[in-house]
Amino acid sequence: MIDNYPVWAQELAKKYLSRTLNQFIIHGNVHDLVPIADNGNTSFQRLKTFLAEDFFGGRDIVIFYDRASGIYFRDQESQKDFSRAISGRDSFAGTEYAKKLPKDPVSVFSILEQYFRSRVDQKKSVALIIDFANTIVPANEAGSIGTEDRNSLVYLLKWAHDPLFLAADFTTILLTENLSDLNHTLVQNPYSADVRIPLPDEKDRLTYIEEEIEKDTYQKFSKVSKPVMAQMTAGLGYLKLKSILSNAIQNSETITFDSLTNIKKELIEAEAYGLLEFVTSKADLDSVAGHTKVKTHLRAAVHALKKGRRDVIPMGYLICGPVGTGKTYLVTCFSGEVGIPMVKLKNFRSQWQGVTEGNLEKILGLLKAMAPVAVMIDEADAYLGDRAASGDSGVSSRVFSQIATFMSDTQNRGKIIWFLMTARPDLMPIDLKRQGRAEEHIPLFAPDTEEERRELFEAMKKKTGLELSEEYIPKPVLKGDLPFSGADMEAALTRAKFKTASEGLEKTTPDILDSVFLDFLPPNYPEEVELQTLTAVTECTSRALLPERFRKLDRGKILKRIQELKKNIR
Repeated sequence: MIDNYPVWAQELAKKYLSRTLNQFIIHGNVHDLVPIADNGNTSFQRLKTFLAEDFFGGRDIVIFYDRASGIYFRDQESQKDFSRAISGRDSFAGTEYAKKLPKDPVSVFSILEQYFRSRVDQKKSVALIIDFANTIVPANEAGSIGTEDRNSLVYLLKWAHDPLFLAADFTTILLTENLSDLNHTLVQNPYSADVRIPLPDEKDRLTYIEEEIEKDTYQKFSKVSKPVMAQMTAGLGYLKLKSILSNAIQNSETITFDSLTNIKKELIEAEAYGLLEFVTSKADLDSVAGHTKVKTHLRAAVHALKKGRRDVIPMGYLICGPVGTGKTYLVTCFSGEVGIPMVKLKNFRSQWQGVTEGNLEKILGLLKAMAPVAVMIDEADAYLGDRAASGDSGVSSRVFSQIATFMSDTQNRGKIIWFLMTARPDLMPIDLKRQGRAEEHIPLFAPDTEEERRELFEAMKKKTGLELSEEYIPKPVLKGDLPFSGADMEAALTRAKFKTASEGLEKTTPDILDSVFLDFLPPNYPEEVELQTLTAVTECTSRALLPERFRKLDRGKILKRIQELKKNIR
């Protein structure tokens, strides 16, 4: 029978059958369906139904508890038995719990402990399933834990190693989405074990779609084949799939590639509490002006991914260079070319204890389920923090450790591709920049040659929608007297459009362009830009990606100059 269970349930069964543990923390995709295989067919049940009626189907008593609902039971026999016991307690203690049971955890656990002990003495088998366990024993620093939380924790710890319960057929199951939302003492207790339920993979999703809807019915409302739909819905659970299919049937809405992409985006962003944002791009690397060698380098990775050679793809990329050189745009265009989804991590940090770690655990779990996926982190030097961070009860250092550990998991090579972008790579901890994490360090620089400046001008002219009365490139651009980044060029061309409109013209003339570019002064922070440029040079992991003028520079002199610049910039 155990062979019919999903992998996580088989793991739970093996740990239970070892007879050394009676308390289990089930976390992850706990509010979804559970697939049960039976003679070639697969049925799907709610998790609590599966635990109560299948996994613990042979138990004499199965009790549920959560803060909102209080105590409830699998069947009437369990409820009647409990009611008889409570009536006896009321007679002895003068309480009136038979009329109305409490819902607060301490009172509930006090009642349950006495009941469990009496039934275990009678050789009855018992299972207690606690839903939303993070609201019963939430993550708190030892000094800030409240009296109720502390007492609840004591009950659970006591039950986990009580010889009477260990010797009996007694089990406590704690359900929570994020393991980090639970009290750390409970999680790290050697008498407790945790089991993670992953989101369904492509094979599981296809099985669900096949079982849920007949082929003829499916073809009436979907232009996307079942295998393709299973592939495109990476990161979604069974209930989300059910929602998509039911909505299409009930509202007679045809599922297309575009509609499915949009629905998936909305569902995953909602599932991640708005902490993930999909980055969509219709542009590819051809839309990037300049950076010819960098584009060739990235296209090699695109080719490898499309050929299925995930084993040769870097774990991650560090994209660095001065402000305005197009780091974010380059990465966005990469995702448009390779054809895999790209997400941007939003601010997952919270002022509330334990929420930050819980948010991050949720995000990382979704990323693993969404693979293949690219992950963009802008301003990575400020966003990710470091191992030595202090002043926030160790939250930053724990967050850093979670991310660093996840990034270095080689099982994710070619499945989760990290793009860390920063103008100051020297401020990033070495832990994230080392090989095995952000392996390839790619520098971007402002256009250096006339050809690159021409290409940048044409690209920004197209982007801004500037219409010229005749083909013309301003002399300051051709000469390169001033260093124009992509952002500077866009700003200057937008100013030219404004001047054209103010003079009542439809198209911009060469005179207007010349006057604007002669007047335009890019924001000038020479020492800051030099520092950002030189740190990008020192970070580069491929000599071929460096402009000729930087390849032969003495590294020792560059590092010395960087130190001088840091002293001058406050």
